[in-house]
Amino acid sequence: MKKRTVANITKSEHLDMGGTKVKQPLPTRKVEQVDPFLLLHHFGPTTVAPGTDPLGVGPHPHRGFEPVTFLYSGGIRHKDSRGNEGILGGGDVQWMTAGRGIIHSERASREFLEAGGTMEGIQLWVNLPKEHKMAQPAYQDIKAAQIPEIVEDDGKVRLRLVAGGYKGKRGPAYTFTPILALQAAFAAGGYAELEIPEHFNALLYILHGEAQLNGNFSYQEETMLHFRDDGEGITLRAAADTQALLLAGMPIGEPVAQWGPYVMNTQTEIMEAMRDYQMGKMGVYVE
Repeated sequence: MKKRTVANITKSEHLDMGGTKVKQPLPTRKVEQVDPFLLLHHFGPTTVAPGTDPLGVGPHPHRGFEPVTFLYSGGIRHKDSRGNEGILGGGDVQWMTAGRGIIHSERASREFLEAGGTMEGIQLWVNLPKEHKMAQPAYQDIKAAQIPEIVEDDGKVRLRLVAGGYKGKRGPAYTFTPILALQAAFAAGGYAELEIPEHFNALLYILHGEAQLNGNFSYQEETMLHFRDDGEGITLRAAADTQALLLAGMPIGEPVAQWGPYVMNTQTEIMEAMRDYQMGKMGVYVE
């Protein structure tokens, strides 16, 4: 397998998002996007006593892209302006299509608030092509049991396939453009060859641990590696117990205009999104 080389290495910036502390390796000044991936926030792990919400993201609008939540531990309740409500537990994934516009909140679930515990997850923003930016909003609440697992290296490597096809299996998430999303867990010493489809942009985010890439340099937690399109995949060997997220996608190749929670193709469309939100066209959120 010809191995892909690294185009950019970014360490997460620590940010306070309205009381929720997140680690952000994308976007940065150096890497604005890895088309079609626009933003990656790693929240937690935060351990709290019963009655405390370490997330507490109140109602806010989105338009023109897909916010995706990979929940590693904890419990989240989502609620929106179209009357939808759902619960995510550890290992679950929510693939939300904001499309033409929606207002939603993300808070700790009642079960988590009652018991306390550790909250950790990743929120990823996936761009939508122009033809689908005004699609009807939708949710895919993907439970842990629905996600196929690929076990390698005598059990030292476990790959959870959330989206796309990989080694004869297919992830449960529906995507508007071709995307591969793999959650990887390595025991110390675990080794894997991870295949990346030709012409897909690709990145690897290391949540915890340390891994050696392509038999060369090692990279530690809170690091994002952005790869060139010059090979068939990468190899990883874990120097310690390691969790990583591999994301690859066919680039959309369209102009991106972004302001806050709106991602469109032109500034005029951004202004229209702001106006539609103010006029109540994204629905009315009721707690």
